[in-house]
Amino acid sequence: TISSTAEKVVYLVVFHLSFVMFVWSYGKTIFTSPATPSNEFCLSKADKEQYEKEERPESQQEILRRAAKDLPIYTTTASRAIRYCDRCQLIKPDRCHHCSACDMCVLKMDHHCPWVNNCVGFSNYKFFLLFLMYSLLYCLFVAATVLQYFIKFWTNELPDTHAKFHVLFLFFVAAMFFISILSLFSYHCWLVGKNRSTIETFRAPTFRNGPDKNGFSLGCSKNLREVFGDEKKYWLLPIFTSLGDGCNFPTRLVTMDSEQLTVSSQNEPAKSSGANQSFPTRPLSESQNRLLAGDCQWVESGPEEENVKSGAKKHIIVSLES
Repeated sequence: TISSTAEKVVYLVVFHLSFVMFVWSYGKTIFTSPATPSNEFCLSKADKEQYEKEERPESQQEILRRAAKDLPIYTTTASRAIRYCDRCQLIKPDRCHHCSACDMCVLKMDHHCPWVNNCVGFSNYKFFLLFLMYSLLYCLFVAATVLQYFIKFWTNELPDTHAKFHVLFLFFVAAMFFISILSLFSYHCWLVGKNRSTIETFRAPTFRNGPDKNGFSLGCSKNLREVFGDEKKYWLLPIFTSLGDGCNFPTRLVTMDSEQLTVSSQNEPAKSSGANQSFPTRPLSESQNRLLAGDCQWVESGPEEENVKSGAKKHIIVSLES
């Protein structure tokens, strides 16, 4: 029994606050429509007709390359082909994937979640994380408040009524959900810190230098800001504050060997290999420029001299070409 009125007030405030934030986040995750690519990624009528007439994959790829030359696309398929969705008939932006359940291409798709009957992607990933966090806190709150009665149950201090079994059931359900949600929430916190999606964890995105699972990582702090935004006062509220437009993302990882590293350190800032490939020239959006501000050149694996002496391949981080 709660002993004082003050404890009752605190209990009710915490209970209702956690419940409201849980329901709010859950509702936003469910009812926020997945973001889809803009019309600029769709083929023109003439290109679409020509693409459908062509039977050779090489000719189709040539049409896609021509249509994608001014688009902010920096990743390809594993076979170096332009990522194209035949179902939606559009060129896929970076980190975009087609969801068979929703039957649409979803920007920065993470996964399709049956618990919310919706795709988790760019438009609602923050809401999904907050849903997990508030679910976790809600289960913890329920388990903590029932714990004292659960202990009394085992010590036979509770009255011999049917309520004692309700207490036992409530504690085990809250504890079970807490453990399962904790593992899922911890996994997604790790994904945010690495700036990866669940899909990218199993299949690394392919850049001009090959597959790179850390290709979109800007460092833990900036990765966090990319999802939750610049204003920390809005981080815990289910309000959309993610940076960018979901169609193009800053990337600064370029693989270079020791000889390239030596030349680039003596001359101008490093340039990526694969110059024969055509890549977009569009500048980054304002939010993405803020993420990369002041990061002209970083060395990821220790001092530059040690990298050259070792003769092994290292990663250096450069700002995305404009």
